[in-house]
Amino acid sequence: MAEVKNETVVVAEEKPDQKVDVDEHLLPLADIEKRYAVSVNAAKPVSSQGLMATEAAKRLQENGPNQLSPPKKRHPFLRFLDHLMGLFNVMLLVSGVAAYILLAIDPVGNSQNTYVGAILLVVAFMNAGIEFYQVQKSQAILESFLNLIPSKCYVIRESKLENISAAELVLGDIVYVKSGDKIPADLRIFWANELKVDNSSLTGEADPQKRTGDNSMQNPLEATNLVFNGTLAVNGDGYGIVIRTGDNTVIGQIASLTANEQRRSSPLSEEIDTFVKIIAGVAAVCAIIFLIIGIVAKGLNASQALNFAIGTFVSFVPEGLPATVTMLLTIAAKRMAGRNVLVKDLQGVETLGAITLLATDKTGTLTRNQMTVTYVWTGGRMFYAQSQSSTEAQHAIPLDLADAGADELMHMSLLCSRARFESNEGPVSTRPVLGDATEAGLLRNAAAKIVDFETLGDRFPKVFEIPFNSENKWAMTIHKKRHATGELMVYIKGAPERVLRLCSTFFDGKQPVPLTEQHKAQFEETYQFMASKGHRVLAFAALALPGDKFPADFVFSKEEPINYPRDNLTFYGLISLEDPPKHGVREAIGHCREAGIRVMMVTGDHPLTAEAIGRKINLMLQDTKESLAAKRGVPIDQVPESDVNAIVIHGERIDSLTEAEWDNIFSKDEIIFARTSPKHKLQIVKRAQSLGHIVGVTGDGVNDSPALKKADLGIAMNQSGSDVSKEAAAMILIDDNFASTVNGIEEGRLIFQNLKKSIQYTVTHTMPEVWANLLYIIVPLPLPLSAIQIIVVDLGFEMFLALSYAWDPPENKSGLMKLLPRKPVTPTSIARTKRIAAERAAANPHATDDDSAQTLHEESALTKLSKPFTAKYWRDVMEPKEEETLVDGNLLSWSYIEAGSIMTLGCFAAFFFAYWWYKRATPYDLAKNGGSWATTDAPNITLVSGEVLDSEAQMDSFKYGQAAYYLAIMIQQCFNLFICKARFGLPFGKFIISNIYTFYGLFGGVALSMAVVYIPPFNVAFGTNWRLHPIIWLVPIGFGLVLLVYSVIRTLIIRARNPIQYSKEVQGLQMHPTRWSTGR
Repeated sequence: MAEVKNETVVVAEEKPDQKVDVDEHLLPLADIEKRYAVSVNAAKPVSSQGLMATEAAKRLQENGPNQLSPPKKRHPFLRFLDHLMGLFNVMLLVSGVAAYILLAIDPVGNSQNTYVGAILLVVAFMNAGIEFYQVQKSQAILESFLNLIPSKCYVIRESKLENISAAELVLGDIVYVKSGDKIPADLRIFWANELKVDNSSLTGEADPQKRTGDNSMQNPLEATNLVFNGTLAVNGDGYGIVIRTGDNTVIGQIASLTANEQRRSSPLSEEIDTFVKIIAGVAAVCAIIFLIIGIVAKGLNASQALNFAIGTFVSFVPEGLPATVTMLLTIAAKRMAGRNVLVKDLQGVETLGAITLLATDKTGTLTRNQMTVTYVWTGGRMFYAQSQSSTEAQHAIPLDLADAGADELMHMSLLCSRARFESNEGPVSTRPVLGDATEAGLLRNAAAKIVDFETLGDRFPKVFEIPFNSENKWAMTIHKKRHATGELMVYIKGAPERVLRLCSTFFDGKQPVPLTEQHKAQFEETYQFMASKGHRVLAFAALALPGDKFPADFVFSKEEPINYPRDNLTFYGLISLEDPPKHGVREAIGHCREAGIRVMMVTGDHPLTAEAIGRKINLMLQDTKESLAAKRGVPIDQVPESDVNAIVIHGERIDSLTEAEWDNIFSKDEIIFARTSPKHKLQIVKRAQSLGHIVGVTGDGVNDSPALKKADLGIAMNQSGSDVSKEAAAMILIDDNFASTVNGIEEGRLIFQNLKKSIQYTVTHTMPEVWANLLYIIVPLPLPLSAIQIIVVDLGFEMFLALSYAWDPPENKSGLMKLLPRKPVTPTSIARTKRIAAERAAANPHATDDDSAQTLHEESALTKLSKPFTAKYWRDVMEPKEEETLVDGNLLSWSYIEAGSIMTLGCFAAFFFAYWWYKRATPYDLAKNGGSWATTDAPNITLVSGEVLDSEAQMDSFKYGQAAYYLAIMIQQCFNLFICKARFGLPFGKFIISNIYTFYGLFGGVALSMAVVYIPPFNVAFGTNWRLHPIIWLVPIGFGLVLLVYSVIRTLIIRARNPIQYSKEVQGLQMHPTRWSTGR
């Protein structure tokens, strides 16, 4: 027996010379038998010998099981280490280890390091653990959705038809497929009976494709004698030889192409990473500087100086920020799951809100992937079969079976058909149908209208049938159905122009009348109207056979001499079908466009069909160049490009497009790409990203998966989506409702706003902590805030209050979705993006990957460290940009300079007032004796007031002052909590107090802070004094009010100089709220 190997199928990638390496569709059957060493009986396939069981087992051992390899996964422990080794956590780990080293050197003097080190280490592991847990949880949910291979199939081995596991299929096996089966491998068909397959998941083509044993196409994806793994047989049956299995099938190669693509970092992760690097750099530099100052200028020993450096470092770093951000994203992800959006990657929560371009597939994503009857034309009257709320209903009247022609057409739809319901359970609209998608649409529509449709076939049995074929382009059935002149009735349906040729009479609504030129003109006008909508149009005709020529027992024959009637029929009318948009899609796309997001269709379907659907769903409202030329009556090349804002691109043009043509395409607001391949979709995504777009891609087919993986945010469908697409995506719509994307965008934008508020609030307390350490070493003052107290600020009440922002409502719900995307793509931003890309290409001329994110990833550590010391780096940083980042100049100015300074003054005012209130110690006393205040074996101190403080009194007042400083931060942050809620207006209004969790956070934070100061043993562990008088609280309360007034004045000035920019209004949007688009 000849050796048979599983040949590799190379799916089109970036190199233009690569193609699908399949040639079996071009070979005669004898050559296929020889290549795969199998015996086939083409005339009677069921009698084929097939493979021997021993040979099948041998091939299975050689080539492996017929299943897709699962994606490679890192060990969970390694993934946890990835999170733990993030820069922020590394900083905490190093500080924690250093604290314990100092504890070992001086256990008495550094006793507090027992707590400091433990807390820093625990926080690092906690940050990593929270993020790791959320990623694992999302991955577990995803895996429950996946089912990569059909479980069973029919195969002929040793001349017997067997039902085996699809994973056991091998090359050369003869497989039998029938309507309703999922194709288990790539097959070369050699015998077929009206076999049709649904390739929509692979090619995006909505129409079922006929398959036979013959072929005249060169492209294997268009070959009529090949069927592919993962597609669906929707009509007829057939036999084929397995030519590819497992990863070598076309679907397997697309999955491999998907695995080779890398998603670039999300905008949020890049911005957080940049912020952390800045904070870490500043903290490290300051710690080193003050370590040197402590040793050289102040004469501290190494242990004391290192302790001070750690305190400075800790004060700069908001330890609770990573956990806060992760938990905020987690809460948002949970909220999105409640709105049917599953997030696999926490960063994807915000990415969805940041997208500037949403590229979406058509079939199964925007449309239902279910052919549906739309218009019915009979007797010169136009009926509309769908919801009367549609704008298209204005062209017709509701379908009414009281009309004789409409009633007869519904009966023809049921009788002249091979489609049938798999079961009689459930609503007609949701029952699975065995049969062609077009016939399934006719069946569902007629069954919903005719009460006793289930008995129709029994009452009017079929006695003769000619199935639809490409030569006739019509199907005929003859039924026993009594009429005035006989017992038999002929029904024909098919291509309108072909059916009309068979007719000599026309049903005028009451009776057949002679077919006239006027009737033909009406037919032509109606046909063109339906076709212009992108509908599939079928014509119906009938003939009542006279009993004297065709008695009830007449035997009809397909063979010569043909004795069935083929002329003089009565033309009854036209029925048009479409794959209609899903409910709520029109409004969802309208909301996206109102939000400044460009929505682009990328489909494998026909351009006219894609454009017709696009015009129904708010995706395309303006004229294309072709339609403008037709309206103006001028040649296309005479239409100025500046007048055109809508474009439809055929996939055949994509490979030959120039840079200028790509730029022109993406300058349009309304874009449709049709007849695209997986390679094209991937290329489109990369082109959009190269212009600076943050790209979201929605899709459900295998052909969508490379683009889903490459996009900044891939969004797959759960119910209709292929397993490969779900694995490639970063987000899954659980209910397959495109409108859920709008919910996700709204949540994404809201979480960005809330994250920004939370970070602005959290970072503000940094300056009081930093200045406490700086003045301790510079003046020196008694230490206002210890390292352990800084940590309990960051991980104590700050965590309570910062987390409450997760539940904040938008300041203006309608305004949130009218804001421009936070990184809008403009001519200026495109020029900047291209300049940066060119500079990177010049710096790395040998790079083979044009992805900027990958280029950055491959930079050496030395290159990254040296960047801040170059003029180019600071030129790029300081260059004006239209985008809004998570941590921008406005936030840093508020947190570090404006509010940070006010709060620092408030803390020191409370600190000095506390010393004076408790021991009548003045700032002068503190500055004069700060270096020795409350130190080990501290000498007695005589104050300006004449009072003498021994070491015990110094320590008592020392803890009193630190308690005051600690509470001052907390009290002023309570004011800042409400101030930071208002990003666009003043901090007044219902939205300020509508979040109940704000008050839970306040209660928890205040309770914790009071416990730290007033309740043993907390005050002992954290070095505070329970005697702190409440009158001290008045100082930070006063400064909190100053902070509030300042914020109001500041906001008024900013809004006067820089009004809020909203998206420009889109003219012509059709926004008709429905229960699908409103959620009610």
